[in-house]
Amino acid sequence: MDAITVTQLNQTVKSLIDGEPSLRAVLVRGEISDYRPNASGHMYFTLKDEGGVVRAVMFRGYASKLRFAAENGMKVVAAGSVSVFLRDGQYQLYVTELFPDGVGELALAFEQLKKRLEDEGLFDRDHKVPIPRMPARIALVTSPTGAAIRDMLRILKKRWPMARLLVVPVKVQGEGAAREIAAGIRVVNLKRAADLIIAGRGGGSLEDLWCFNEEIVARAVYESRIPVISAVGHEPDVTISDFAADLRAATPSNAAELAVPDQDAVYARLDEIERSLRASVTGRLELSRRRLQTQTEKKVLASPMSYIDERGLVLDYTLRAMAAAGERRFAAEGRRFADLASRLDALSPLKVLGRGYLIGIRPDGKAVRRTADVREGDELSLRLSDGTAACRITSVSPENRG
Repeated sequence: MDAITVTQLNQTVKSLIDGEPSLRAVLVRGEISDYRPNASGHMYFTLKDEGGVVRAVMFRGYASKLRFAAENGMKVVAAGSVSVFLRDGQYQLYVTELFPDGVGELALAFEQLKKRLEDEGLFDRDHKVPIPRMPARIALVTSPTGAAIRDMLRILKKRWPMARLLVVPVKVQGEGAAREIAAGIRVVNLKRAADLIIAGRGGGSLEDLWCFNEEIVARAVYESRIPVISAVGHEPDVTISDFAADLRAATPSNAAELAVPDQDAVYARLDEIERSLRASVTGRLELSRRRLQTQTEKKVLASPMSYIDERGLVLDYTLRAMAAAGERRFAAEGRRFADLASRLDALSPLKVLGRGYLIGIRPDGKAVRRTADVREGDELSLRLSDGTAACRITSVSPENRG
């Protein structure tokens, strides 16, 4: 028997496997392991279960269409074909589609993206800005056809016709829709064309609404300097853009109601304020009128001189009372002065001198009270009742009281 090369052997096995119809389209359930994302965009991994493993590859063209991120340990169902990789001589699964096992592909992709963006802070409440109460310009980033745009235009014009409406036509379903929506939001911001943006579309399946679950739309909403209301689908529908927006509306119609006030309610409130102001002004005028009437009825205004005359009488009475009080006080003080003068006069040494006594004054001005105050030869001034006399001490004789 002639020997064949390894390459020939691998080619023969490959031909046998490729020629087996049952291996051209297979579904294989297993757990992803040894996942190795490649810079080229290809995915290399292994599918395993309790009894074995099989190598698998998913080329970039198919991998780019995945809506979720593959991870090690993830249970999946892989669709594709089986063939042999000639270089290694190993058969492997060439995957064209990959589905989460037990969880919907879109549901898994939604949760994965939601968690990642939430961890990045794209849904933080601190980042959200208030919706303007009375926006002058509103941009509607949506499809130019369909019930959603008609409902929003109708409600906005009815509730707040003074607002200028700008329709930014974009695809809201299918290939390229997410890019158009994100571009529409960014263009409105770039041109500062509105005070408020409403981005959304009417109801549909999860697949129909999926463009509003794309990361590019979520980031455009988050980065918008203009407040954004997300209005996608019906009330139960929740999209990633709802979490990133400054306000989520249950439906496009609800978004129009949240975006602007009701002019009828505003006019009613203005009427109420006007009535309140009128009542307040009328009340203040009536109070001022009554005060003025009270003042005009006072005697001082009716006859100004009467008031002056009355004040003059009061002044005269006060002056008389003050004069009488002053006279009484002067008389009392006079009597007190006379009494004190009488007492002082009684104690005056002049009185004593008048009765024949005299006072000796030393040169230092002190009165002589005892013999010890003078010595022989001292000169004294004698104070008499009608003048003074000088004398010299010739002798000092202390009185012996022993």
